[in-house]
Amino acid sequence: MQTDLKLVRVSVMNAVHDLALLVARDEGLFRDEGLDVEIVNTPGTAQINADRQALRDVIFDRTMEALYNTGNVDQYRMCEWGVMKRTVEAIQCGQRPAKIVALGAAMSKMAIIAAPNSRIYEPEQLKDTPVAVSLFNGSHFTTLKMLEGFVKKEHIVVVNAGTMQERLEAVRTGKVAAGYFMEPWISVAQKQGFRILMESHSTRSEAASDDLDGPTPHLANATPYLFDEEALERAAVQIERLCGREDSNL
Repeated sequence: MQTDLKLVRVSVMNAVHDLALLVARDEGLFRDEGLDVEIVNTPGTAQINADRQALRDVIFDRTMEALYNTGNVDQYRMCEWGVMKRTVEAIQCGQRPAKIVALGAAMSKMAIIAAPNSRIYEPEQLKDTPVAVSLFNGSHFTTLKMLEGFVKKEHIVVVNAGTMQERLEAVRTGKVAAGYFMEPWISVAQKQGFRILMESHSTRSEAASDDLDGPTPHLANATPYLFDEEALERAAVQIERLCGREDSNL
């Protein structure tokens, strides 16, 4: 067992986005690569007990961004566009620099949802109609991507209606016409009779500080270098081992 492990502090929002990272930690995969990965909880808007910090207008004052800026997190992940926005604007706004080091290990399913009694059935009906999102996060950018195929950009209206729990209630009561959700809130909404208007996926990216050396960010992402045959081979062996163990329990 390695004793000279490199400490890396990695942010985790929820199991939907970060399951691969949590499994890698629990299975000891990081330690096998010489890393001591510390999981730092940085709740966003999806948690049932989410606070308002993740919704602040200034993105660098939000939970995850504030922890990264103060050096309490070395690496974080979120939607691909959100990471681009933060890494570019960090320099412009005098924040702690970050660089994009990899694609995220998970892809999140997203959906725009209307209330059970809503008269909205098609995305075209959302023209000039408020849709609740988390501004400048995955839900915001993916909503624009989805709706631009049906509604001109100048007629797409996105608003902040709080956490996902609050957002669901806003859709239910008609405060907003529709809202953007990810799992497990999609399933919660369906169980309560809400209507899915359209679905998509949010690709994710990893950002890391300059304090981390070359391969470390990729290892902390539980995603091997795409051009590193040895890393790919190690990953394939680990996947085969884990899948074989699961099959033997069936």
